Amino acid sequence: MKSELTGTNITFRALQKEDATVLLDMNKENREIFDLYSPVDKKDDFFTLEKHEEMIEKDQKAWEEDKGYEFGIFINGTNQLVGTVSFFFIERGTAEKCMIGYGLDHRYKGKGYMTEAVKLAIRFAFEEADFHRIEAGVMPRNKGSINVLEHCGFTKEGTLRDQLKINGKFEDHHIYSVLSTD
Repeated sequence: MKSELTGTNITFRALQKEDATVLLDMNKENREIFDLYSPVDKKDDFFTLEKHEEMIEKDQKAWEEDKGYEFGIFINGTNQLVGTVSFFFIERGTAEKCMIGYGLDHRYKGKGYMTEAVKLAIRFAFEEADFHRIEAGVMPRNKGSINVLEHCGFTKEGTLRDQLKINGKFEDHHIYSVLSTD
C-alpha cells in the first residue's frame, strides 16, 4: 500500500518517528483551536516529545494491522508539516468503511491545503486501502470543515444528536459520507 501521495501543493504521507518534534510543535501551537473540535481530552503529558513518538509508533502498528491510518500533510518544497488526516473506526467484511478526521495548523487555513489533503486521502482510501465508504462527523458550527467535506464530494446524511463530548459538553454532529461508487 502506498504511504505517500503527492498533490499540486502538498505531500500526504504516513508519519514517521522523525516527524514527532514537528507534530508536537504543531499540536502545541494549535492546542486551543484543536480542543474546540476534538473529542480527545488531551492531558498535559500529551504535549511531550516522548508521547508524540509513542503515538507515531502506535499509529505505525495500527497501519500494519489495518486498524488505522495516520498521515501528515507537508507543503511541497519546504516539507513543512501543516496538518494531519487519519482513518479510524475501520470495519472490514460486509461494511468496508472507515471514519476520517483531520486537523490543520491555523496559520495555513484558507490556502486549500486541507481540501487537497482530503482529496488525496479519498484516493488512498478507495485505491490503496480498498474501502467502499468513508464517513465524517462534523459539528454544525464547524463551517470550515463542512466546506472541505462538500468540496471533496461528501454528502450530508443527517445529524446525530449529542454524538460526542467535546470540552465537557455533548455536541451534535452532522454525518457526511462519500462512496467509492460516487
